[in-house]
Amino acid sequence: MTTITHLINGEHISSERTADVYNPSTGEVIHRVALADCATVQQAIDAAQAAYPAWRKTPAAKRAQIMFRFKQLLEANEARIAQLISLEHGKTLEDAAGELKRGIENVEFACAAPEILKGEYSRNVGPNIDAWSDFQPLGVVAGITPFNFPAMVPLWMYPLAIVCGNCFILKPSERDPSSTLLIAELLLEAGLPKGVMSVVHGDKEAVDALIEAPQVKALSFVGSTSIAEYIYSEGTKRGKRVQALGGAKNHAVLMPDADLDNTVNALMGAAYGSCGERCMAISVAVCVGEQIADALVQKLVPQIQGLKIGAGTNTGLDMGPLVTAAARDRVTGYIDAGVAAGAELVVDGRGLSVPGNETGFFLGGTLFDKVSPEMSIYTDEIFGPVLCIVRVDSLEQAMQLINDHEYGNGTCIFTRDGESARLFCDEIEVGMVGVNVPLPVPVAYHSFGGWKRSLFGDLHAYGPDGVRFYTKRKAITQRWPQRASHEAAQFAFPSNG
Repeated sequence: MTTITHLINGEHISSERTADVYNPSTGEVIHRVALADCATVQQAIDAAQAAYPAWRKTPAAKRAQIMFRFKQLLEANEARIAQLISLEHGKTLEDAAGELKRGIENVEFACAAPEILKGEYSRNVGPNIDAWSDFQPLGVVAGITPFNFPAMVPLWMYPLAIVCGNCFILKPSERDPSSTLLIAELLLEAGLPKGVMSVVHGDKEAVDALIEAPQVKALSFVGSTSIAEYIYSEGTKRGKRVQALGGAKNHAVLMPDADLDNTVNALMGAAYGSCGERCMAISVAVCVGEQIADALVQKLVPQIQGLKIGAGTNTGLDMGPLVTAAARDRVTGYIDAGVAAGAELVVDGRGLSVPGNETGFFLGGTLFDKVSPEMSIYTDEIFGPVLCIVRVDSLEQAMQLINDHEYGNGTCIFTRDGESARLFCDEIEVGMVGVNVPLPVPVAYHSFGGWKRSLFGDLHAYGPDGVRFYTKRKAITQRWPQRASHEAAQFAFPSNG
């Protein structure tokens, strides 16, 4: 059985401690992955520090050329990367390929390094005085990424951090590490100098080592809210810049005038795609009025019952397994709790057996109706293929539900009415909003991030906020007085008046 190693300073490094990597479609252990201790993490930090002075001085255009080659290599290896994602995560091949494509968009944005790193210049702000500002790198920075997007989320982080002149240490999820490691190897093949990018696999020991290391100037994180809050608290306490994206409970509001057929198709993909293991998954449908709720249930049931579920590495499927047995059991527990709380279980996904993959971590699509806000299936992020329907009487009630929730990651409204859509966009307290768009994930040249307990930190991920996060602004004021001029000392605060 192969062991997936760390990648430090361009070399594959092993560790004494390891963890099992499963194929969730079969339940079998297929690899082992090395788990870093503090010394291994420090080895990556030392390599990054050694590489930083030369990399910082590398012209932005040359950094961008490496990203152009990296993009080409990612596209050439798409099928191979998607296969690894599907094998270890369980999502379908088509979903894995889509994830990679969205990650490549961030590489494309990073290719614009000479443009996005341009500073600002003002001439003659005072007598013979010019002023300008530029964006300078932080130094050694790190990213801690989740299992549900082993390709895309790391690509939110390190391409931009690297073209900004930083050196980067990635701590990916130990549940599905192979695709992440392959992509990092492709970046080295594209010409990135050794030490600029390292990958260390690990658990809490590796995370704490990155938090505690004074040489690491910034941390990016995507994962659960409890860990996001921990990393933000511990990182900022040590003076680090931290960007920690947490959990979500994303609502879709259905107005009575919604295009129901298109809405149902949108909800199916948003609720059950990737087995619901997305931080932008729609897990609550808020129906304004009994009529639209009844019609929605009637149309959803046959589609949920008809979901094509199987091993993610097969083609033509809608949904694969959950990532681990523990994840499956956790979601099953929420379904049990929903039934016990009195919600109406319309479609039950428990007990699903996939022929030929009976030992896989499968769960069928599940639908609850008449869910109320005090139920755990409403309040908690389930992170599985469970959609809850809540019935309200007005748009204002629907918006109050969303605004009262502790999470504020993503939301959407389905309507034909511009006034309703405008009110929703203006007044909803959520970071990413869709109008007839179920998964409003911003494109790479905007930025991704939620509100409330979905984000800890002031700056969102990737795009313009990503540039600001991975750089520090320096303002320079310069004066070259004329040779013949002699000015007296000034004791008043300087101004251009």
